[in-house]
Amino acid sequence: MSPGLFLTFEGPEGAGKSTQLARLVARLDQAGVPHVVTREPGGTPLGTRVREVLLDPALSIDALPEFLLYSASRAQLVVNVIRPALARGAVVVCDRYADSSLAYQGAGRGLPAALLQDLTGVVTGGLTPDVTVLLDLDPAVGLERAARRGQPDRLERADLAFHQRVRAGFQALAARDPARFLTLDATRGEDELAELVWATVSAQLH
Repeated sequence: MSPGLFLTFEGPEGAGKSTQLARLVARLDQAGVPHVVTREPGGTPLGTRVREVLLDPALSIDALPEFLLYSASRAQLVVNVIRPALARGAVVVCDRYADSSLAYQGAGRGLPAALLQDLTGVVTGGLTPDVTVLLDLDPAVGLERAARRGQPDRLERADLAFHQRVRAGFQALAARDPARFLTLDATRGEDELAELVWATVSAQLH
């Protein structure tokens, strides 16, 4: 059995990650490609509990414990879901992964990048995605989109300056690793974006 393929979707709030992820999964279904879909935080019973805490707007969480909570969820997800799926040759499609911590808790909250990278390496055992789709969008537009979905969660309630730093963090990560990142303008049409994602992913499957 050939090793699997690890794909992640990243981007600021309201960029359309969930939509494009669903479009990709539908194409994988049509192509008969074995796959596993998961998300961060979440994907395991522990991750689901951690997600409830992290997104609860009633809670105030400092930057370091926030990162450690994400890391706990990530460690469980890698061990229980991602590595076993890759080992059996499946495509793993994950809504957010470690790049989100570097953007949100690093660029956004101001935690040292070296600390985040070192601990993330331990937590994930050095597992990095093969392809990361970054949907790039002006945070003001993204937050407006997110607000139309309903009550904002704890992260969506952060101020615009925070979300601008997060976007800049994602852009910097993509600039440093262009071979892994597929950076797309999230204002483009949904169908056009889906085709661009599928072209990149399908090339990796052959």
